[in-house]
Amino acid sequence: MFYDYLVIALYFIIILAIGVVFSRMASKSTSDYFRGGGRMLWWMVGSTAFMAQFSAVTFTGAAGKAFTDGFAISAVYIGNTFAFFCGWAFFAHRFRQMRVDTPTEAIKARFGKQNETFFSWALIVFSFLNAGVWLNALGVFTSAVFDADISLTIISIGLTVLFVSVLSGAWGVVASDFVQTLVVAVVSIACAVVALVKVGGPVNLVTNFPGGFIIGPNMNYPIILLGTFIFFLPKQIITMMNLHDSFRFLNAKDSINARKAALLAMTLMGVGTIIWFIPPWAAATLYPDAAADYVQLGNKAADAVYLVFARNAMPIGTVGLLMAGLFAASMSSMDSALNKNAGIFVRSIYQPFLAKRNKHTSDKKLLRISQLVSLVSGIGVVIAALYFASLKELSLFELMMSVSTMIQMPMMVPLLLGIVVKKTPQWAPWATIAVGLFVSWLVANVITAEVFVSIFGVETLSNREIIDMNIILTIAGHVFVTSGFFWATSLFYNESNDKNKLETNRFFNNLKTPVIADILQDEFDCQQRRKLGNMVIVISVSLLMMTLIPNPNWGKILFFCCALIVFCIGFLLKQSAKNKTS
Repeated sequence: MFYDYLVIALYFIIILAIGVVFSRMASKSTSDYFRGGGRMLWWMVGSTAFMAQFSAVTFTGAAGKAFTDGFAISAVYIGNTFAFFCGWAFFAHRFRQMRVDTPTEAIKARFGKQNETFFSWALIVFSFLNAGVWLNALGVFTSAVFDADISLTIISIGLTVLFVSVLSGAWGVVASDFVQTLVVAVVSIACAVVALVKVGGPVNLVTNFPGGFIIGPNMNYPIILLGTFIFFLPKQIITMMNLHDSFRFLNAKDSINARKAALLAMTLMGVGTIIWFIPPWAAATLYPDAAADYVQLGNKAADAVYLVFARNAMPIGTVGLLMAGLFAASMSSMDSALNKNAGIFVRSIYQPFLAKRNKHTSDKKLLRISQLVSLVSGIGVVIAALYFASLKELSLFELMMSVSTMIQMPMMVPLLLGIVVKKTPQWAPWATIAVGLFVSWLVANVITAEVFVSIFGVETLSNREIIDMNIILTIAGHVFVTSGFFWATSLFYNESNDKNKLETNRFFNNLKTPVIADILQDEFDCQQRRKLGNMVIVISVSLLMMTLIPNPNWGKILFFCCALIVFCIGFLLKQSAKNKTS
């Protein structure tokens, strides 16, 4: 365990260094702090878009689902890939062309001031819940690794994340996301290669999976699996390509870079969908009793399967690298949420509050207030994670899906369709959310999976089928009923009563007008390439040092190859910075 602790310590030092290195780039204005002044390159924006959707749930809750149910979990991540494709085709460049610093400023332009205030508070509260799920997932895994108290673990990790977010804002968040993408890629690829060798190749992995690889065990009605895949496609579009989640693409330096960022995120998600889950799929054959090692986690025991695989199959030090990847995934999701919350509060709540009282404050002071809001938000996320940790009866995957389908979808339906449907009354967004929450309650308490299938003469479902069926019904309700309601509100639109008409017209005109980077952009491009190139080379040296750990020769070769790949990326970044200045 000594080497694992050492790897984790080095990782934290690097992340803290990123916060310090990029702090100056976020110290000039609130726009720099919230979205890097809209000057980031596509590979930085694409990596943060990817990492924001990744989270530690992938290595824990989703891995546990892959271990027990096989290929079915891929439906969620194929949905993510499809959503990023839609981002490349339609949404990403339009988000950048809104010409705003925060998501709620876009909501104000589209729906008016009252809706801006409503969504500002609602989205801040939701971010606490969502980031709390991510942090809880990391706490579960970390406490299992180190046999530590989960509450203490959550608090320690949460406070560490605050440092980067508070100090360096969007620049630190996005830069750390890029570096963390490399860490996640190294961990995933290394584990996948070893897993395939251990299990005897991809054919054996598929044919030997308990209960069948494609359908998995406890699935008597495969059509439910098909339904899950189909409905996850619109669900992920709704929850990823909306005005709230547009913050990922507001950072891009221009419209072209925003589209490229979505394409990169799509590629990473598509390739990763298979690579991430090879180790838990292999573990189902190699270590079928893996969940028994962590019975203290209750129904979350299977969520530690990645750890079981790393300890049994990987060279010494990999558990530490795996934990670094988990920290990377959760930190990315959490620091993005904190930075976004700061922007929402300052621009859409605090500044309007001052304006009502005819008061004005400098941008420098607003920057300090933004940092304070990030700090307070981080404490709120920690509290939410501690609450979720007490819910022992839910697996992490079920917890994530419950929050996503029952709460997130009703909120995001109007924020997606508002980009497409122009003529809606001002009450349409909050009324749609009310309808959506009612739909969620209806599926949870009245039109349950058991009630629905009884219409077709099906008397019993397995627990897995009940969970999947409830997800399908909830998504279907929001896709048809909640979305249908928002479309229907256009029937009540009265142009003469629309007080936000001019702002709405300006909003849609901006969506059509490309953003082109100014002549000062080259300097920022060089800074990004040079600083990140240096940090990536430092990481490659750290990986190379892992070859000194007493391991079999194949383990040392594995770490050497990982170090070489990362070094090449860092070297190319530095060279591109030199070429740009020459």
